[in-house]
Amino acid sequence: MSDHPVGAIACALLAALFFAVAAVAQQRAAAAVPEGDSLVRALLRNPRWWAGIVGDIGGYAMQVAALALGAVLLVQPILVSALVFALPLAARLNGRSITARTWATALALTAALVCFLLVGNPSEGNTTAPLRDWLLPLIILVALIGAATIIGISSADPGRRALLLGTASGSLYGLAAALTSYVTSLFDHGIGEVLGSWQTWALVVAGITGVYLQQRAFQAGPLSASLPAVTIAEPLAAAFIGVTVLDERFRTNSFGLAITALAVIIMCATTIRLSRAQVAT
Repeated sequence: MSDHPVGAIACALLAALFFAVAAVAQQRAAAAVPEGDSLVRALLRNPRWWAGIVGDIGGYAMQVAALALGAVLLVQPILVSALVFALPLAARLNGRSITARTWATALALTAALVCFLLVGNPSEGNTTAPLRDWLLPLIILVALIGAATIIGISSADPGRRALLLGTASGSLYGLAAALTSYVTSLFDHGIGEVLGSWQTWALVVAGITGVYLQQRAFQAGPLSASLPAVTIAEPLAAAFIGVTVLDERFRTNSFGLAITALAVIIMCATTIRLSRAQVAT
């Protein structure tokens, strides 16, 4: 993996833009499917959903490029900015305006993100970590994802179901991002190494399952419950793997760590507010 933070940031921002377009399209398509109908069948027949898939493919391609140039701790938080891009897109489609308060929230999110990147200064990690280093963090993360999925599916409350399924989906996306960081390095050794790695197939499973659970979350309840969960859970899960498995670190002192933690809190709070604003537009 190369250490080119400027290139990684640029690719991550492009990925966020693509993901924003995809989210706006997929949210509209999935929310229109009645709870009792077959979700997969309805989405496969919806051109708008397929347009969202194209956006996801473009976003993932840019995310792969970003992870090839920089650390998971650097790339994943930037993807939160997809909300800033999605907000005006959703407003334009619905013919509504964005309030000054919402723009101020978007500015606060952007400022917190810049602070996180500049003060935290995330480092590169060890993308070739052996399986024994992955086992315990993977067991913990998969157990949490499984619990959120089971409780979410069995919940009678639509909002709670959307929240838990969104959390499970976002966590799977975060895991997929961390796995992508490793899989991209395997291409230097040929396609045989890529296809023979357990990380490659775990990445495929995590990605497909994450997409399915996200659509279930969009269908189950209000977007104000599912969208913040997906958006926040992804970087948190990726950061968990980045720190515990890939040995990524923040290159700063104790005061800088406190500022970085405050920036993360602000990012979470503004993400929730922007998500709810997007639902209202």
